[in-house]
Amino acid sequence: MNFLRRRLSDSSFMSNLPNGYMTDLQRPDPPAPPPPTAPASSPAAQERRPTQLSQQPQQAQSSSGGSSGFFSSFSSITNVVKQTAASAAGFVEQSAPSPSLSKKFKILLVIDEPQHEWSKVFRGKKVLGDYDIKVEQAEFSEVNLVAHSNGTCNVDMQVVRGGTKVVRSFKPDFVLVRQHAFSMAQNEDFRNLIIGLQYAGIPSVNSLDSIYNLCDKPWAFSQLINNQKRLGQDKFPLIDQTFYPNYRDMITTPSFPVVVKIGHAHSGMGKVKVDNVSDFQDIASVVAITQTYCTTEPFVDAKYDIRVQKIGADYKAYMRTSISGNWKSNTGSAMLEQVAMTDKYKLWVDTCSEIFGGLDICAVKAICGKDGNDYITEVVGSSMQLIGDHQAEDRQLISEVVMARMNQALAARSSSASRSPARSPQSQKPTTVQPQQVTSPPASAPTTEQPKPQPQGSPSPAPGKPKDLPPKPTPPAKPIPPMRRNSKPQLQPKPQTPPPPKASPKPQPAAPAPAQASDAASAPAPVQSPAAASQSPPNVKSQSLTNAFNAFSDSSFFRGVSSSGGDGQEEAKAETIRNLRKSFASLFSD
Repeated sequence: MNFLRRRLSDSSFMSNLPNGYMTDLQRPDPPAPPPPTAPASSPAAQERRPTQLSQQPQQAQSSSGGSSGFFSSFSSITNVVKQTAASAAGFVEQSAPSPSLSKKFKILLVIDEPQHEWSKVFRGKKVLGDYDIKVEQAEFSEVNLVAHSNGTCNVDMQVVRGGTKVVRSFKPDFVLVRQHAFSMAQNEDFRNLIIGLQYAGIPSVNSLDSIYNLCDKPWAFSQLINNQKRLGQDKFPLIDQTFYPNYRDMITTPSFPVVVKIGHAHSGMGKVKVDNVSDFQDIASVVAITQTYCTTEPFVDAKYDIRVQKIGADYKAYMRTSISGNWKSNTGSAMLEQVAMTDKYKLWVDTCSEIFGGLDICAVKAICGKDGNDYITEVVGSSMQLIGDHQAEDRQLISEVVMARMNQALAARSSSASRSPARSPQSQKPTTVQPQQVTSPPASAPTTEQPKPQPQGSPSPAPGKPKDLPPKPTPPAKPIPPMRRNSKPQLQPKPQTPPPPKASPKPQPAAPAPAQASDAASAPAPVQSPAAASQSPPNVKSQSLTNAFNAFSDSSFFRGVSSSGGDGQEEAKAETIRNLRKSFASLFSD
């Protein structure tokens, strides 16, 4: 600090500083300054004053008044140097919106020349009720962009305004195209920017689809040919035209004189009048150099030109007469006047406004020959030039069209954005839950477990066997397991086979025996299958079972049991039952 004091006391150093920068070094420590009453000279000074007020107690303890004055003066010098360097470089970067603009605004990108100030035209206008319109205007050559498939488009704009280079970066909500996107004469092709805006789905006037289609005049002329075929030559008098894709096809000699239009150009550029075959061959060589297409039209000795324009629902017609005598009425001196709007002109422009999905802003150009006939030559979109004494009115009409289209596009976008978050969670839940209910094992488990309570109460365990059968599908020739299931109820009372010696005859036990016998009679049928016959001798067990059935089928046995009683008969009956059981037991013992 002492070194700084000695350095600052040098007269040569002090003389090189501006007046007033170091006067506070020679003052004693000032008391606490009163609150500022005068307005600050810069926003930086306003930010420094509160911090100085809060840091004064700390500065009083840690440093002297001379050091604090030095650092404040040094920061002032630094700010002055920065501002001077920025002004000398002529570079100002503006990324934040203007303070006068509301926080709720929509960005309108206008592609037009700088002399047409569209920000004044849209000043005070609002969309969607309460959204201001922030106009960003630039030419095609000053715009770069990056488009994303999710609907966002980042535009970088570098323009020069009043000798100052202004850099902006923003995301446009709408686009107004008032400049030609393609011109071969000026070697300007900005169709890639049109593709980028269309890629991001940015709405515009006219539509980006129509702007891209109008970048080739023969392509647009083909739409006029369709209109002529639909309406007829009388209502839609289109000029005769011949299209050559390249110079190699320029062999046939048209009638002379003709007008050759090379490529896609504007303002009369690329148009040549040819009077003979030799000149036509020379023009063919020029077309070969340009490596593009061309068209030829019969030369019409024009009395005047007609331009019919349509902006929204407003119609105007202008007549232009050449004064300089040039066969190009749009070149040299010409007299322009507005003429009455007739039904014929209205039909022309209405018909042309329907091409390429609709043109909100368009103009039809035609030639009125000295022969009294009209010839429609071309159609122009939203990039048409405004002519006549009503250009300010036409700009207001264009702004009204843009406002209407912006309200439609932004309202549709906001409604779709508000519906999609509300619908997406509800629509996703059924799609994720429903497949689990159909394909997951817990959903199918109740269907397989429902039959389980039923076989527990039934004497036959057959319904419980489906779980055992699927793993063993190979042995189809074993009927023994079903026979065992049918015979289990009959084998259960085996320990109770010896009856009491003196029991009264009861007809009830005899009744189930024939029923069981009848069931057993139907059961041995699968035993007679070839697979079972091959496993056991055919004349042993089957014969004993047949004898047992014959005993039960004998009608005298049942009559004797039912008609008479006695111990002898009971013993015979019991012996017969025991033999029957032994036969069944021996039959299924294997």
